[in-house]
Amino acid sequence: MDSRLLVGATVNDQMDEESMSKLFAHEGIQRFQEIMMMYRCAIKEVQTKLENLNDEMSTKRQRNPINSIKSRIKTPRSIYEKINRKGMDMNMDTLLNDMHDIAGIRVVCSFIDDIYAIANMLTLQDDITLIKMKDYIKTPKENGYRSLHLVVEVPVFLSDRKQIMKVEVQIRTIAMDFWASLEHQIHYKKMDNAPITIIDDLKKCADNIYETDIEMQSIRKRLLGN
Repeated sequence: MDSRLLVGATVNDQMDEESMSKLFAHEGIQRFQEIMMMYRCAIKEVQTKLENLNDEMSTKRQRNPINSIKSRIKTPRSIYEKINRKGMDMNMDTLLNDMHDIAGIRVVCSFIDDIYAIANMLTLQDDITLIKMKDYIKTPKENGYRSLHLVVEVPVFLSDRKQIMKVEVQIRTIAMDFWASLEHQIHYKKMDNAPITIIDDLKKCADNIYETDIEMQSIRKRLLGN
């Protein structure tokens, strides 16, 4: 997930004229902005659900399973580059139907058990539909990356209709997020020419962090007597 946040920047701030003209050639910038608005609304819907679940767990169990929640919308430039890279059709239907990560939410939890509990509670809600799940915790990527990825659909209620929108939700522990943030910084600086030993060391760090997560969860369970 792109870590940049879209707060209130204009399209012109994020995309050069060539890319903009290619993306908006047939359907216009206003339609694009409408779709981005709907994705922002979808993020608000899912984020509110997550915050409500966290509040409920805080009341019932005297503990917040969620440490932090961050959200982002892909920039127009990133959208264009992905459509071009994947060979998808350059139109607005692609934005609504074929791209699953335009709207993204990252949820950071304290323990691994919290990840699956939050994912389960979110996807069991009546108006949430689980489209895809990739468990990179049980089956990590080759570089050691771990996180639970969900793509969900949520209804957005507009003045004249209901629009179903997709949101990608990534859920990970504090330790996993720490590793991913540092790996991201390293990757975009020197990884293209990195020696194999550095890649191996990053993988080793990821494995050590995961073992620490497991041990911390075990300690917590022993303290609670379960």
